[in-house]
Amino acid sequence: MPTPVRTALITGASAGIGAAFATHLAAQGIGVVLVARREDRLTTLATELTQRYGVTAEVIAADLTDPAAPRAIVDRTRSLGIDVDILINNAGLSGSKAFADTPFTDLAGEIQVMITAVTELAHLVVPGMKERGFGRIVNVSSLAALLPPAASLLYTGIKSYVLNVSQALDMELKPHGIHVTALCPGFTHSEFHDVMGTRDTASSTLPGFLWQEPQDVVRAGWNAVEKGRPVCVPGTVNKVTAVAAKPVPTGLGYLLGRTLNPFKN
Repeated sequence: MPTPVRTALITGASAGIGAAFATHLAAQGIGVVLVARREDRLTTLATELTQRYGVTAEVIAADLTDPAAPRAIVDRTRSLGIDVDILINNAGLSGSKAFADTPFTDLAGEIQVMITAVTELAHLVVPGMKERGFGRIVNVSSLAALLPPAASLLYTGIKSYVLNVSQALDMELKPHGIHVTALCPGFTHSEFHDVMGTRDTASSTLPGFLWQEPQDVVRAGWNAVEKGRPVCVPGTVNKVTAVAAKPVPTGLGYLLGRTLNPFKN
């Protein structure tokens, strides 16, 4: 039988890791649905991917701070006759002011984008993946989730949630042919630091060897989810940092959680 054509839904696809995922998957003949707020950027990328790789590239302009956005996005894919085989939960944001100085509406937006939308999108597409016996989900967490807590507003806690939930989902869904990976990059060249207003500070204070390119992060993440690895820390320096900072190795923690959890179904 011919290999079915897969389609990936990618959030935060207009730049950085999201755009790199779109390019990486399109190069393998995988169709893409690109989601972000900036429709013009998405349209330019979609046109480029279609022309270069001959894949179908759809654009959905959506603001994931809107609680209605996840369902609207998935409803749109269904109206287009698209089955989502691959979900890349990449969209993210972070404030740069102190917690007490940040309006709660801004904090709620962070939670909506990086916790609620991540969870809801997975919940909406997993049933179809189970029916087809195939699925790949990459949830972009952070190296920060594997390090001791820091004064980083909600970011560390949010990314810890993404890390833990991704592992739990992988335990539940792997028997159905669905692999879930928490991708935990360290410092990555992208627009994230521009939005936070910290690029100049980060670039001037952190040595170059700590930084990775989005394409390298994506290659590592995709390789991990294809191989069924529930956690991916890309880059040697990041791996060493994660191991040094965590008393129980990530792989052992996953094994213990899978085998000793008294609450599993």
